Amino acid sequence: MRKMAIRFLAAVLTCVGAGGAWAQTPATAPLPTQPGLSQQIVGGSFEYTVRQGDTLTAIGARFGESAAVIARRNALAPHAAIHPGQALQIDNRHIVPETLDDGILINLPQRMLFDFHDGRLAGAYPVGLGKPSWPTPAGRFKVVELRKDPTWHVPLSIQEEMRREGKAIITRMPPGPDNPLGRYWIGLSLPGYGIHGTSAPPSVYHVQSHGCIRLHPDDIESLFAHVQLGTPGKIIYARLLLAALPDGNIELEVNPDIYRKQPKPWDALVKLAAEHGLTDRIDWQKARQVVEQQEGLARRIDRQAEDQPPAP
Repeated sequence: MRKMAIRFLAAVLTCVGAGGAWAQTPATAPLPTQPGLSQQIVGGSFEYTVRQGDTLTAIGARFGESAAVIARRNALAPHAAIHPGQALQIDNRHIVPETLDDGILINLPQRMLFDFHDGRLAGAYPVGLGKPSWPTPAGRFKVVELRKDPTWHVPLSIQEEMRREGKAIITRMPPGPDNPLGRYWIGLSLPGYGIHGTSAPPSVYHVQSHGCIRLHPDDIESLFAHVQLGTPGKIIYARLLLAALPDGNIELEVNPDIYRKQPKPWDALVKLAAEHGLTDRIDWQKARQVVEQQEGLARRIDRQAEDQPPAP
């Protein structure tokens, strides 16, 4: 019973600092505005060989692509069973929203974290975020705590949740493989919020925590090795991302509106394209398809045929 409770907690982890700090209400930092035109994409298209224990959800969480999109691309049913040795086509290209001189950028609808050093992108990682009823807050922050092998002090709110669910009540979780914080905790100046690992890697790239930002164990280890106390960062909310690449390609990424903050991505696209002189270079039929599908991946939309004006 205790093992079942631990697995349940790992999947619906309430955000809490390694030392027991707890945010009773989400931060109220104002949402940043729509990013400008990007010039960079991360990820790529490749073939992945299924390993023992893999699921579409776990693979999607690792690479930053939804299980539904992976299934559709590979002509599989949405919840199809997969087997070791099976080849899957993966396309996890994402637009980098903007470039920082140094620091961490997290885009909530995109469910991606970008790490910058000296104006260059040093890493890009899928993240798990807060559920809609307890969203991860947007705003600027600094890293205020770095802790390896943290202890999880279970807040009273989640103890009550455990009681309601009939689970064994846990008040403190020492370091170890069952600790929902994983092996690394990066505390943020947003009170009670942090970036951490997870004992449930398939939960990454989903919105089901109570606010904290979780990474795959390998990714948090990489990020932890580079970040320092005082490292700046910001969390933005940008569903729609547009990139004009050096090779002339124009790419569009539209993400689900996970917290229902930006309901009109089409209007944002038309405005952003006009501001940067791209209106006549975009295939608007392709763009409309990307907006409607909201796959959360970069898709090429520059014109390949006769001009089509944007729909009203």
